[in-house]
Amino acid sequence: MSHDHEQDPPSEMALRVKALETLLTQRGYVDPSAVDKVIDHYQNAVGPRNGAKVVAKAWTDTEFKKRLLENGTQTIAELGFIGLQGEYMVAVENTPSVHNLVVCTLCSCYPWSVLGLPPSWYKSHAYRSRAVREPRAVLKEFGVDLDQSVEVNVWDSTSEVRYLVIPQRPEGSNGLSEAELADLVTTNSMIGTHVLPPVSKVGEQL
Repeated sequence: MSHDHEQDPPSEMALRVKALETLLTQRGYVDPSAVDKVIDHYQNAVGPRNGAKVVAKAWTDTEFKKRLLENGTQTIAELGFIGLQGEYMVAVENTPSVHNLVVCTLCSCYPWSVLGLPPSWYKSHAYRSRAVREPRAVLKEFGVDLDQSVEVNVWDSTSEVRYLVIPQRPEGSNGLSEAELADLVTTNSMIGTHVLPPVSKVGEQL
């Protein structure tokens, strides 16, 4: 499964969406500038920043993390992150003995309000079809080589529920502020396809 996104051709769904957008624009039903504003909002204004802030707070506030694991939707809403594709959220925590991986086997259900737009590989048939069948192999292709003693849980997002992985806090990150911790969090780590590396000193990852 290739992760060289720039080399991946547009998916059949992407081509269909583009064709539909073009047709609707030509007929005056869709304003291209409005579509661009929505895309820009989720790519730049939201991106993975919201999710990263949730993770950083969970790392530093045990009560918040407890609430987050018990009721993801309500607790994430405490930070103001609610809305499109994030109406019902479940948070799952990575630990030294458990690793969580999120996929949407049917299409590409994804929590936009928390993680922004999904990566292209998340929507690919290869990822969707293999993540459930051979999660360890898929993770290894992302550079996540887990010991056999680590349990791997695969969570299938649907139109009714979406997931947020709380990655393990990087070693050496004690003393960092919440904002600095949030800067360490990646989109892939909140999907489960990345393990955050240790921090050698404030603001610097090994």
